[in-house]
Amino acid sequence: MTPSGGPSPSAWWLAAGLAVARRPRLWPTVLRQVGRLAPTGWWRRWPPLPRPDPAYLRFRLQTAYGDPGRDPDPGDVVTYLRWCRRRRREGG
Repeated sequence: MTPSGGPSPSAWWLAAGLAVARRPRLWPTVLRQVGRLAPTGWWRRWPPLPRPDPAYLRFRLQTAYGDPGRDPDPGDVVTYLRWCRRRRREGG
């Protein structure tokens, strides 16, 4: 838990990872989205993880939940990945 009482970032990542791990059809979509959202030259920054720009994440959380500090629901992550997969198949 964080000082505000919410789940710790590692707890959120674990829950989201488990939600996605149970859906192998989404794994290629996860890899594509990580590649699309990672900033150019992400491997040059420490730690070398392909994480999206924090400002982008704050914007997306603000528009989705009205709170840039809120952790997304793991189910919403799965819904987003399904949407990405469907859009790709539709050619969009």
